[in-house]
Amino acid sequence: MLLGGIEGGGTKFRCGVSTQPGRLAAEVAIPTTTPEETLGRVAQFFRETTGGRRLDALGIASFGPLDLRHGSQTYGYITATPKPQWNDVDLVGRIAATVATDAIAFDTDVNAAAIAEYRWGAGRGVGTLAYVTVGTGIGAGILVDGRPLHGLVHPEFGHIRIPQDHEADTFPGCCPVHGNCLEGLASGRAVAARTAALPEQLPPDHPVWSLAAHYLALGLANLICIASPEKIIVGGGVSQGLSWSALHAGVRSTLGGYLRPPELNDAISQYIVPPMLGQDAGLLGALAMAEAAVTQEASAAT
Repeated sequence: MLLGGIEGGGTKFRCGVSTQPGRLAAEVAIPTTTPEETLGRVAQFFRETTGGRRLDALGIASFGPLDLRHGSQTYGYITATPKPQWNDVDLVGRIAATVATDAIAFDTDVNAAAIAEYRWGAGRGVGTLAYVTVGTGIGAGILVDGRPLHGLVHPEFGHIRIPQDHEADTFPGCCPVHGNCLEGLASGRAVAARTAALPEQLPPDHPVWSLAAHYLALGLANLICIASPEKIIVGGGVSQGLSWSALHAGVRSTLGGYLRPPELNDAISQYIVPPMLGQDAGLLGALAMAEAAVTQEASAAT
């Protein structure tokens, strides 16, 4: 079985090929520039890597917002994204036209990461799992018994509104749509706008990390109250600079002892955790999506 996976991110597209689920045979990282340039290089990778052989299935996991509704006229599109030049891009259609494959699975990058962690990582055995990514943007994927939560649209955790102390923090937020939503205050773009430096260039004791942890804790408390996940995994490049103790303490303080499970109190360090698969979660999840598409095709044929 020859599977392909694409993790489309705001900074880079990671592409991989696998003959065994959970393991990469080849991979590449392609900078996210224009759709034409980026998707052209994606197609080139699969042509060169497969030697012209058709993929049995391809999993596409992308930043959003996405149209995931089968039957919609814009199914497979990136829709109203703040990412410049990527508004209303027919992602699935463009890739299907240039990459030889028998089936395509499509979902958000955070849902893919959640699927991978559920199968091989920190989410094994968890019935209701949330994966939160804090990178260029902020998003969350929620699984119930291993299946991503979809609805009218997919969850847009990064764009929830959280309280901001405007006297202590005068930053207006960097979200072009909502200004000071969670993503506008605590994402990688927000960190860079606040400090005029990339997150990876900042020292661990820079005050921006405490601020980001504070805002993320407010967001996680909302997520806990609404979705009640049995575990939360926090990944993404910006998460690597956060203080986990500050994040845990912030969530406990925000909840104020109202919820009594030990996971939200003394055992919170085992409840809100980093991903076991690191930065590979999204790409491995895309490959898992491709594997599931092959299984579904086989079941439909019998």
